[in-house]
Amino acid sequence: MNVTGTDFVLIPCRTLETTERFYTDVLGLEAGARYGTDFGLEIETGDLTLAFIPAEKLGREFVASSAAIVLRVDDVATAKAELESRGVQFQTDVIDSGTCHQAYFADPDGNALGIHHIYKTS
Repeated sequence: MNVTGTDFVLIPCRTLETTERFYTDVLGLEAGARYGTDFGLEIETGDLTLAFIPAEKLGREFVASSAAIVLRVDDVATAKAELESRGVQFQTDVIDSGTCHQAYFADPDGNALGIHHIYKTS
C-alpha cells in the first residue's frame, strides 16, 4: 500500500442543514460537493475537506467527535472575537503555547473545533 495523501476527514452530524449553515454562515467556509440530496456534504477549508454525514446514514448512533479539527487563522484573538459576535461560545480563552495561539469551541453538534496561528518557528 502506498498512501499518497489525505482525501477528507469524516465528521458525524445530526442534520445537514444545521451543519451547512454553521460551517458556511458562521465559520465562513465554502460548501463543496453534496452526496445525493440528503446523504452528506463537504465543506472546504483550503487544504482539507470536511465530509459530514448524519450518523444514522452510516448505521451508527450519533456521538460527537472530541478530536478537534483546528483551523488556521491569521490572528486568533481577532477570529475569536468575530466568532463570538456570531454566537460561538468558546470553551477556552486564547492559549499561548510559546510558539502559537489557539482557542477551542464546538459546532452545534458538539464536534470539537479550534482556531490556531503559529507566530514563532524554530
